[in-house]
Amino acid sequence: MNKIPVTVNGIEMLRVELLRLRSVERPSVIQAISEARAQGDLSENAEYESAKERQSFIEGRIAEIESKLSNAMVIDPATLDADGRCVFGATVEMEDMSNGDVVTYQIVGEDEADIKGGKISVSSPIARALIGKSAGDVAEVMAPGGLRSYEVLDVQYI
Repeated sequence: MNKIPVTVNGIEMLRVELLRLRSVERPSVIQAISEARAQGDLSENAEYESAKERQSFIEGRIAEIESKLSNAMVIDPATLDADGRCVFGATVEMEDMSNGDVVTYQIVGEDEADIKGGKISVSSPIARALIGKSAGDVAEVMAPGGLRSYEVLDVQYI
């Protein structure tokens, strides 16, 4: 299986979620199933069906996180030396050339992406256009509204 790039913060978020699912969510849903079973006829028991669906979701998410953790390639942006180029983990300050807006994004793994928090997925169109660019370069991105150009102002590894 391919390695999944993830930042140090991203791997910690996955571990915290896995711990919560195992220690809080799983026991809670098992208790809910037990209580629903105690009510009798399972064929017409909506609480039982709901709890079973939730259990299925939780077990699936646990398996997904465990797989991601076992295939994770942890990258610490602070230890990168990419000669000022945009790479996974880099924080990029750029200017939208159409309106002059300046934005700053960190390129992170898919599970860490949070556009409002300034984190974009490495597989997003913007990140794919930025990879390999340095300060002063222009990245062109095909957005839903058409082609957009961004000038890279600064690249940091923080």
